[in-house]
Amino acid sequence: MRLIILGAGGFGRTVYDLAKQANKYSEICFLDDASVDSCVIGKCSEYQQFVAENTEFYPAIGNNKVRQEWISTLNSNGIQLASIIHKSSYVSPTAKIGKGCVVLPNSVINTNVVINDGCIINCGAIIDHDCIIESSVHVCLGAIIKAENRIKQCSKIEAGEIIQLGTYKL
Repeated sequence: MRLIILGAGGFGRTVYDLAKQANKYSEICFLDDASVDSCVIGKCSEYQQFVAENTEFYPAIGNNKVRQEWISTLNSNGIQLASIIHKSSYVSPTAKIGKGCVVLPNSVINTNVVINDGCIINCGAIIDHDCIIESSVHVCLGAIIKAENRIKQCSKIEAGEIIQLGTYKL
């Protein structure tokens, strides 16, 4: 299996590291519009040239709205999106994680949580039971979302932020 990461910046390199640790991919490459790194095989706009049955894509774009646009573009073209979950994270068997998501080390996704497409659950984030995380949300380092919250699409929950129980109604 091959992974193509759109974006070779800091977040792209983080996704690369996460993907290598997953031992799922025999090849990991980047598409990037500015970088000349040796792992960059083309520009993001050239993505269709690299579509293959054994290839997944991940848009490693930190801007939530731009990442959401890429998710939509890739989905509408029938392209496989990678979701990568670090082995040190806890994901409840009753949780659902959409396409194009990354869950970084030591995160907790608890009972009946729904994580929609294109989300970033960063290191040490905790999402407690019965939460809905809409598409393209970034839950930053060490953030805590207590139970029964619905986080709107393209939101950013800042590092260390605590969202109290039921603050954002389901």
